[in-house]
Amino acid sequence: MLQRLPRKSAPTAVALDLFDEAALVLESSNQGRTWFVKEARLLFRHAAIGASYETLLRASALAELVARNPVLEDSRRGVAELLRSAFAAFAAGGRADIIHFKALYRFARDEGYPLREHWFPTLPSADRAVVATLLNRPLAEQTATGEEVARLEGRLAEYLRGHTEILVD
Repeated sequence: MLQRLPRKSAPTAVALDLFDEAALVLESSNQGRTWFVKEARLLFRHAAIGASYETLLRASALAELVARNPVLEDSRRGVAELLRSAFAAFAAGGRADIIHFKALYRFARDEGYPLREHWFPTLPSADRAVVATLLNRPLAEQTATGEEVARLEGRLAEYLRGHTEILVD
C-alpha cells in the first residue's frame, strides 16, 4: 500500500507515520496489484516509540511478526487490540524487552497454541516462576533482569519455531 501526498499541503492530508493507527479508504488503478491511500483519518499516533532505539527495535519486531504471520479474519480484531495495547505500552516508556515478550506470548496463545500446557511445563521451576511474574504482573512491578527476559524469549521463540506455524524470524 502506498500513500501519495499532495505537492502543496492540503489541510485534510495526513502524512502517516510508523505505528500510526488510521482509518483508510484505498483505491487501485491496476486491478488490485497496487493500492493507494485515497483518504486517511488518523486515529492514534504512538510517536514516543521512536524516543528509544531499543523500544523502536522491539516495536518494529512485533509489527514485523504480525505482518509475517497472516491471521484468520476472526482473529484480526484480537491482533489489532494486541498491537494497540503493546504500542501504547512501548510509547509509555516501559521495559521494551518485557513488553515484547508478553506480546509474543499473547500472540501465540491467542492464535490457539497451548503454551501453558506444552511450553510452560518444559521450563525449569525457577524459569516458570519468572515467566508467571512476567505475564501476570504490571510492568512497574517487574524485577526480571534483561538477561532473564532474553533467555526466556529465546526459549519461547525456539518452541514456536519447532511446534507452531508462526514464523518468528
